[in-house]
Amino acid sequence: MGKKTTLTAAVAALTAFTILGLAGCSGGPASAGQPSGNLVLWTHNAGNKSELAADQQIVADFNKSQKQYKVTVQAFPQDSYNQSVTAAAASKKLPCIMDIDGPNVPNWAWAGYLAPLTGLDSVLSNYLPSTVGRYDGKIYSYGHYDAALTMIARKSTLQAAGIRIPTVDQPWTRAEFQAALDKLKATGKFQYPGDLSTGQTGEWWPYAYSPFLQSFGGDLINRTDYKSADGVLNGKAALDWAKWFRGLVTSGDISAKSSSDPVADFLAGKTGILYDGNWVVDQVRAALKGDALFLPTVDLGNGPKIGGASWQWGMSKTCSNPAGALAYLKFAAQDKYVASVAKATGNIPATEAAAAQLPAYQPGGEDEMFREYSQKFAEVRPVTPGYPFIATTFGQAAQDIINGADPKATLDQAVKEIDANQKQNNYFQ
Repeated sequence: MGKKTTLTAAVAALTAFTILGLAGCSGGPASAGQPSGNLVLWTHNAGNKSELAADQQIVADFNKSQKQYKVTVQAFPQDSYNQSVTAAAASKKLPCIMDIDGPNVPNWAWAGYLAPLTGLDSVLSNYLPSTVGRYDGKIYSYGHYDAALTMIARKSTLQAAGIRIPTVDQPWTRAEFQAALDKLKATGKFQYPGDLSTGQTGEWWPYAYSPFLQSFGGDLINRTDYKSADGVLNGKAALDWAKWFRGLVTSGDISAKSSSDPVADFLAGKTGILYDGNWVVDQVRAALKGDALFLPTVDLGNGPKIGGASWQWGMSKTCSNPAGALAYLKFAAQDKYVASVAKATGNIPATEAAAAQLPAYQPGGEDEMFREYSQKFAEVRPVTPGYPFIATTFGQAAQDIINGADPKATLDQAVKEIDANQKQNNYFQ
């Protein structure tokens, strides 16, 4: 997760068209004058200089390490990336190597975009489970990092209000969280005592708010067979979640739509507790120094939950040189590259060996708790090709509920739509 640059539909379409032409040099037979060992790698990181630079360094090291293959990087804007991949897949012009947003891996594997990764099982056994993309019993991708959701507060603010500072072993309960919001509201210092970053859009909604649903005991779909959301997205636990979520707005504890820059609001003293991701840590620490706290999220009944899986690397099914693509992916999976990419992105390194190379993630390091949050609380989004539809449907339902729609009717309709989509696709068998 992170901030994105919005493109107009016209620009996105032009990007997709351009990519189709570029992909022709890698997805099919080698172009005239090009060695058969040429491989193209796509990434969504055109707007992220630090992560792109880390990826480019891995490619440079790989190209120097041997003479059989040469990888070339093509970086594109994140907002148009998925659309571009879909367009390229339809024309059978995917690159050999590409990154994938973790929750989309099952859909892309089912759609025939991705090939399973072989020979990496022992290496990936050392990775955080949420950083390895699996579908139908096979590994299709891996990521160098994961991200963690966190409650952000000032230590001085909590202490002055007599609020207990939660720990990974003793997070706030639902009652404690409400009491904390009440105490902050009573000070009269804040526009809102809490900010759940409700002004963000897109995948943020299922990523950020389905963990609250899961902590209540509900879910986006029944994970025993991934056929129906009935009972888990509209049962008692889900209704309790919806009423709680909306109740935070009606009580004045949060805004139904916070600003587009909730970190700025928090730092300006407009809000007392902020719900966001570890990617904002550097910004907050720079402003608050030693007063910044990054706390585990709330236990709403079934333990704290956070979204798991971020961007990962995989190989296209139409790659004309799978041996070369696998060679690169094995090379890039080394701990030193896990460490370098995690450092560049400010995210959680996928392996303990990589964490040991980064002072912030070593025992006692200032970011060690984020890896612990990921290890203990991360829930991957539903491992079904239907996830993109589920995500959109849930996101709309959650927005409707927080804005005052009837919880039961809204969740029942979401279940009806999700179940129809799963059935229409023969449950993606």
